[in-house]
Amino acid sequence: MDFMIFTGFEGEVPDETTLCRFRGRLIELGLLETVFKQINKDLENKGIKINPSKGAVVDATIISSAARAQTQLNGVVTDREEPITVECQNPQRSFDDEARWLKKGEKYFFGYKGFVVTDSNHGFIEHVHMTSANVSETRELKAVIEGLEMNCLYGDKGYASLENRELLKSLKIEDGIMHKAARNRPLTATEKEQNRAISGKRFVVERCFGTIKRQLKFVRASYCTRIKVEGQMILKAIVFNLLKAFHITKHIVRYA
Repeated sequence: MDFMIFTGFEGEVPDETTLCRFRGRLIELGLLETVFKQINKDLENKGIKINPSKGAVVDATIISSAARAQTQLNGVVTDREEPITVECQNPQRSFDDEARWLKKGEKYFFGYKGFVVTDSNHGFIEHVHMTSANVSETRELKAVIEGLEMNCLYGDKGYASLENRELLKSLKIEDGIMHKAARNRPLTATEKEQNRAISGKRFVVERCFGTIKRQLKFVRASYCTRIKVEGQMILKAIVFNLLKAFHITKHIVRYA
């Protein structure tokens, strides 16, 4: 009934197979990203969503694969370490041959790593990028922010590298990536203070992941292959932004 009211369909409603095929075609043609950008533009035009050019936050989360690998192997990449060779990483058989293993803390995950860029004000999602779970966050920053406009980018220690700082400098983007201590080089008092200030900006992306995983139930993908999981995450991002816009509008009306 909700679908009929929203779309204006009357009489015979398309069945589940029709909707699935339509979603699949949108993903294949790369049109979901276009729909996502148009919705964000409409929210900006209505004054609900602020243009992200003032500041943005980047982060990534693990999305488990819809398929399960038959075996779990030694030599699994630990989060924020460089991936080992593909031959060692994923010779196990699975219906989802693009998913990879990742060790995060004491837990093992088989699936993907979903990157998002949000604005630093309300936390609206601006861009979605999906990779296999074993891909290093450090090396993926250029692909994540490509084509986006911002004057400052905030990120955690997973993006801290000389190459990424040089990238932001070349793009004339203020460097808001947290500092990471190294062997025989502890953080200075200034760097610790800067990290605390950056942490105060990054909470919006953590809240975003919390809503997507708990309220929108995106802990595990519903489909196999990277492109389909990315498509599902874009749809979740659209719902997340519309939900946030609804709450902001309701707040404005209440106190108008």
